Amino acid sequence: MPIATVDPATGETLGTFDPMEPGEVEQRIALAREAFAGQRVSGFADRARLLLRAADLLDEDAEHIARTMTTEMGKPLAQARAEAAKCARTMRWYAARAEELLADEHPAPTDVADSGAARVVVRYRPVGVVLAVMPWNFPLWQVVRFAAPALMAGNTALLKHASNVPRTALYLEELFRRAGWPAGCFQTLLIGAGAVEAVLRDPRVAAATLTGSEAAGRAVAAVAGDEVKKTVLELGGSDPFVVLPSADIARAADTAVTARIQNNGQSCIAAKRFIVHTDVHDAFCERFTARMRELVVGNPLDENTDVGPVATEQGRADLEALVADALSLGARALCGAARPPGRDHGWFYEPTVLTDIRPDMRIHREEAFGPVATVYRALDLDQAIALANDTPFGLSSSVWTRDERETARCAREIEAGGVFFNGMTASHPAFPFGGVKRSGYGRELSGHGIREFCEVTTLWYGP
Repeated sequence: MPIATVDPATGETLGTFDPMEPGEVEQRIALAREAFAGQRVSGFADRARLLLRAADLLDEDAEHIARTMTTEMGKPLAQARAEAAKCARTMRWYAARAEELLADEHPAPTDVADSGAARVVVRYRPVGVVLAVMPWNFPLWQVVRFAAPALMAGNTALLKHASNVPRTALYLEELFRRAGWPAGCFQTLLIGAGAVEAVLRDPRVAAATLTGSEAAGRAVAAVAGDEVKKTVLELGGSDPFVVLPSADIARAADTAVTARIQNNGQSCIAAKRFIVHTDVHDAFCERFTARMRELVVGNPLDENTDVGPVATEQGRADLEALVADALSLGARALCGAARPPGRDHGWFYEPTVLTDIRPDMRIHREEAFGPVATVYRALDLDQAIALANDTPFGLSSSVWTRDERETARCAREIEAGGVFFNGMTASHPAFPFGGVKRSGYGRELSGHGIREFCEVTTLWYGP
């Protein structure tokens, strides 16, 4: 993929960027390592001051960067503004809490005495230069939720962003520079995917984090494993949205629409498979489908638009192939399953609800990255849980029930990094975020996220 801004609402190329030459990449890696020497001994208060300044600047720039994101990847403008605001809040959260989250730990006095030490301290120390390989779907949030904790821990960052959001990538480097972070603390590498391996193998790069496809995760993990470097991977998701008879069906169906079409359906934690108990299946489907039909598909810069275009032409083609495969094998489309009429330019796709899904359909196993929902009928709780777990992914999930026994079973048995009861899956700086199975490993956000790129060091002091 060339490094370019292509408006997905029109298909127009708005700007192209030359990849950085190897010499410039080398200079940036060297600068990041040099900056780490200062950052690792800087104080939390100094780092917090800089991060708070970045949050203030982001608030000032919110409209500009929101329009940049919308133009580059197509999310509705209101959602882009919300993304910028969430990033600023997360910066402030880590600025306020990083020192506490990384405070020294002191083993129990009885254990210290038993070891023969006068005292023992467990300390979190930054790992060094961290390479972040980030996707286009949340081009600001995905980066900030890594960068805020990594920088507050004393690391420095190199960003390899998706090739279709270069303006957002360059804005992020400029944001941290304007906030006063020393040169080299946060840098953007305008490079293609093929150049990532050389950066990751560089001995000055200590670790990597990636959010993206399973294939990309496998490639980065293989290189990092060969180099014995730590990685955090957040990969795909095919999140179940389970609705049981005791649920508030109207609220569940209305929330299901937002959960499916947020970010034009291009979110790893968007609900994708709707597993509904047979007793409430028809009532849920009727309301859910009606609400999906009501959504306004259009120019994402229009304040009245609910669903913008899919971010790339290939992304829409992949989505159409999944839907066509399902329909050819007997699935029924309750709505959508086509390009919207009258839109000859841009990569739009109608909000779609498919039912009668079978295991031999590709969409049962593969992630549908766009506004396409699949609905399953479950005969009982056992089957609902089995369907929820019948996926190679395990990022998050949503369960709707007011029965405490059902809640307890789902909390215990659903295979996912998160289970949200009677609400939509979401990320928050205070809660750990990440998946199981092929959705990756490691955690972002919360204290778990900031510690991922720290060395845990035992300090043993003799009598």
